[in-house]
Amino acid sequence: MKQTQRHDAIIDLVRRQGYVSTEELVDHFEVSPQTIRRDLNDLADQNKIQRHHGGAALPSSSENTAWQDRKMMWSAEKARIAERVASQIPDGATLFIDIGTTPEAVAHALLNHNNLRVVTNNLNVAILLMAKPDFRVIIAGGEVRTRDGGIMGEATLDFISQFRLDYGILGISGIDMDGSLLEFDYHEVRTKRAIIENSRCVMLVVDHSKFGRNAMVNLGNMGLIDYMYTDKTPPASVLKVIEQHEVHLELC
Repeated sequence: MKQTQRHDAIIDLVRRQGYVSTEELVDHFEVSPQTIRRDLNDLADQNKIQRHHGGAALPSSSENTAWQDRKMMWSAEKARIAERVASQIPDGATLFIDIGTTPEAVAHALLNHNNLRVVTNNLNVAILLMAKPDFRVIIAGGEVRTRDGGIMGEATLDFISQFRLDYGILGISGIDMDGSLLEFDYHEVRTKRAIIENSRCVMLVVDHSKFGRNAMVNLGNMGLIDYMYTDKTPPASVLKVIEQHEVHLELC
């Protein structure tokens, strides 16, 4: 069995059982304990499982990885995604840019554009884009989330609802195998829905580590988005849902 197939099978076992021991995995796959430990470390680095002494469990569905850690994870992949998205946004466009490290990468890739008008609930994006004198950057009101510079709350929803923009650039914390779009924070989900409702074209930017990642709040299904940009082909079950909803998939 190839390593990638074994990784998928380990994730499936953890999902079904909640917890699996290293010994159980060694017996199941007939490989050495060292091989299983490497597999578990790789999967834990991708946040697909939570590593425990002697085994592995499902990652927490109620708490996201720290922003600084997320910013470092899959940075090359996020940069490729960002460059592809930026290449498809014309000068003079209007757009929402969401909370998250991949939307922030898109903001960075847009710095070579001209005369963009950007509405954001992400302090990091606003600070980055204010360096461009020809950009008009509008920042949403609300409560600042200190851990990552996100802005949320009732005031944020009311503010976003005043606009109708060309593009909405969204990140997501996880995509379930049935295609559900998942987040950790209920307030963040409400903000994303407002961005979706007020964007003519919704672009979801997501690296491959989000496929199969667990989070507790359901934003909705693939029918909410128009384009998905990612760095690897999604799992077969997710790909089927993408095709059913006629989402345009871009592999970067």
